[in-house]
Amino acid sequence: MSLPLRSDLHSTMETPPLEPLTSIAARYRRFAAVEARGRSPSYEALANAAADNDVVLQFLSTLPEERRQPNLFLAAVRWVLGNLPKAAELDQTVVEHGEAIRQTILTRRTQTNEPARCAVLMPVLAGLAPPLALLEVGASAGLCLLPDHYSYDYGRQQVPPAGVHAGDAPLFKCSANDDTPLPEGPLSITWRRGLDLNPLNMSQEDDRHWLETLVWPEQTERLDRLTAAMAIARRARPTVTHGNLLQDLERIAAEAPKNATLVIFHTAVLSYVATQSERQAFAKTVRALDAHWISNEAPTVFPEHATGALSAPQPDAFLLALDGKPLAWTGPHGQSIHWFS
Repeated sequence: MSLPLRSDLHSTMETPPLEPLTSIAARYRRFAAVEARGRSPSYEALANAAADNDVVLQFLSTLPEERRQPNLFLAAVRWVLGNLPKAAELDQTVVEHGEAIRQTILTRRTQTNEPARCAVLMPVLAGLAPPLALLEVGASAGLCLLPDHYSYDYGRQQVPPAGVHAGDAPLFKCSANDDTPLPEGPLSITWRRGLDLNPLNMSQEDDRHWLETLVWPEQTERLDRLTAAMAIARRARPTVTHGNLLQDLERIAAEAPKNATLVIFHTAVLSYVATQSERQAFAKTVRALDAHWISNEAPTVFPEHATGALSAPQPDAFLLALDGKPLAWTGPHGQSIHWFS
C-alpha cells in the first residue's frame, strides 16, 4: 500500500496516540544532539526535521518499534533516492516514496559493519593467550573478524597488519589514554566465524552498496576505510553463518578448535535484542561456554557491567568489558579508548 498524500493521511490511516509520536520525536532529537552533532550535519538536520514533522512521525509510527531507529530510516531514504533530500523536503519524500522506504526498512537492517571498532578490541585480544579462535555475534559481513588484517595508529604506537596484503590495509586511528595496554604486534588467529541473522556477502555488489549507504554523510574517510576493508574481506572470505544469537551460539562455538582460546565478542549488536531478559539469556549462555566474552555496547545493554566504572567521557560512549568486567570507555566507531586505571 502506498503512503497517502498529506491531505489524505489522517483519513486513510488511523491516527496513532500522542505518546508514541512524542517518544519517536524524542528519540530522533536525541540522535541529532548526541550522535549526529559534530559528526554528520546532514543527519543532524534530517533527524531534527523528522522530530518536528507530523507526516514523518506518523510514517515512522506505522513501522514496527524495532524498525524506527534513525540510522535505518535515514539509510533507507538514501537507498531509495540515491542521495539525501533537504531537511525541508523530508515530509514530501516520505509522501512520494513512502512504500519503497518502508520496504527497505522492513527487509534490511542496520548492519553497520564498522571495521575501525577493531582498534578498541585489539588491546583486549592481545592480552589473551594465543592462538585465538574468534566468534563474532552479529557479524554482518565479518569485517571485524579480520583485526589482524588492518593497521592501527594509537598516537604513541602503531601496530602493523599481518599477511601478504599488508600494503592494502586501512589505517585506523584511535586515541588511547596512557593506561591502555597497547598491542605490540599482530594477533595469532587460527579460526574465525561470524553469526548473523542476515549475513552480507562482500562478493555481492548490492550488499557492499548497503554497507556504504550505512556510513553517514560527510564521513568520507570512514567510507574510504570501509571500502578498503571490504576489499580485504573479498580476499580473506571470513565465514559468517546464518543464525540467531539466542539459539545457535552453542552450536557454532562447539566447532572452534580445542587448542585455541575461544573469544566470543560483539559490538553495537545486543542493543537490537528486544528485551533485557533475552540479553540476560544470551549472557547466561556465553558464561556457560569455555570462552572469553568481549562486550562493546552502550552501557544500558548490560547495566551490571558498568558497576564501578568511571563516568562516561561522552554521552554516546560504549562500555568495553571482558567476561563481565568493565575495562574501558570506547568511541562508538572505534575512534577512541579510555582504559580504566
